[in-house]
Amino acid sequence: MSTEDLPLRGRRIALPESRELDLFADMLTKRGSDVLRCPLVSIHDAPDSAPVLAWMQELIAQPFDQLIFLTGEGLRRMVALAERQGGSLRDDFVTALAPIPKLTRGPKPGAALRKIGLKADRVAVSPTTEGVIETLKAENLVGQRIGVQLYGTDPNLKLVVFLQQAGALVSTVSPYIYADDVEDARVDQLIDALLAAEVDAVAFTSATQVRRLFQIARRREQGDAQLLAALRRLKVAAVGPVVRDELLAYGVQVDLMPESSFFMKPLVRELVKVLS
Repeated sequence: MSTEDLPLRGRRIALPESRELDLFADMLTKRGSDVLRCPLVSIHDAPDSAPVLAWMQELIAQPFDQLIFLTGEGLRRMVALAERQGGSLRDDFVTALAPIPKLTRGPKPGAALRKIGLKADRVAVSPTTEGVIETLKAENLVGQRIGVQLYGTDPNLKLVVFLQQAGALVSTVSPYIYADDVEDARVDQLIDALLAAEVDAVAFTSATQVRRLFQIARRREQGDAQLLAALRRLKVAAVGPVVRDELLAYGVQVDLMPESSFFMKPLVRELVKVLS
């Protein structure tokens, strides 16, 4: 095949992706890239489903004035939980969701809503907590009951405090948790590969991956400094602004990111553009 058919031939890209690792890796290998896989985290249902079910029942019995969905994963987990309960809970939940004004942090919650026949009423001006706040700050929220589906177990105090200070009554739900997906030794192997310049790029698709990588690096002598130096020698890709901001917070320069559509396919296109 020609270079045009395999634009990433000769390149090696590290992938910390977990949930859709095979899909992401396949898109890159089809373009000629060698892939170093190291899934750093996995996602699981909340260990205690009772608070999640209680939040869903609250929404059904007394619908919120507004809903904020921070992730598509959270909505999918709630729908799946309702289905496992049997009876009419799933249909009751979706029916109750329909008329409530829904604000999504980015495109993924919107995609999850479409899968159950609904749609977002608004999308935040940018797919970050700050973007959600910017979208809402001109509104009169006094006395409004606002349901917030959180990102993992992060309480997102910045958003919750903003809403409370604006006079809203906030009810949060955490439908899933993040768990370590590989042993520390595997993460150490990834760090060794980065230090040895064995890859041309690393592509991050969640902020949790970044935190996990640095968590393990800090256990090593001069871990942070060595990891930062290694990352400066290769191309660092972020799937979107949330991941970019997490990398920047650790002092990592982000070399490429999709301009507007923050999914894996646009990320692959950016990798091809920069590395081919």
